[in-house]
Amino acid sequence: MNILGVDYGRKRIGLAWAQTGLDVVLPFGVVGNKDELIELIKKEKINKVIFGLPFGLEDSSENDNTRRIRKFAEEIKKSTNLEIDFADERLTTAEAEEMGGRASLDEKAAMLILEGYLEQVKLRKQ
Repeated sequence: MNILGVDYGRKRIGLAWAQTGLDVVLPFGVVGNKDELIELIKKEKINKVIFGLPFGLEDSSENDNTRRIRKFAEEIKKSTNLEIDFADERLTTAEAEEMGGRASLDEKAAMLILEGYLEQVKLRKQ
């Protein structure tokens, strides 16, 4: 199964990719809008999309950004008929800034979102 991690932003959408059974998450580029994301999902035969959600740091509450991302994810789901899920993205940008490598900050944040999600799935199976 090809899984895409998404760090949604108003200007850029960072992407990361993983395949079930492999223990690696790779940067997968940046797109600028919904149509580019849908095109990439179809072209790369993505099976599932994981969106990062920016919950409040202190109380895990939802906010305007969280609601905006949920709405965007629903639009992607309607356009692709794919399974969509969410992962907590608190502090991923700060962590991404500390990572080395050549991937963009948006891709690194998407990698952290997807890594966190896959780790949670693995823990639930144990």
